[in-house]
Amino acid sequence: MADIVNPQVTDAVTSTNVKLLGEVPAYAMGVVYQTMSHSLSLVMENASDAQTNMQKVNSAIAGAAAAKIMASMA
Repeated sequence: MADIVNPQVTDAVTSTNVKLLGEVPAYAMGVVYQTMSHSLSLVMENASDAQTNMQKVNSAIAGAAAAKIMASMA
């Protein structure tokens, strides 16, 4: 069996490898940035939900305090 490889095959494989090596870092950074932005959006959503829940707790506390004040006046 001959160990000679067609130069066109060698060129095609080399071109594919060079193309992949050039694209992979950009793709990987794109995935990193997308994951980071998704994580930050979840953090902001959680912060907004926590603030909303604390507003509800504050309203309940103010209502209970007002009720106690009114009950003490009667």
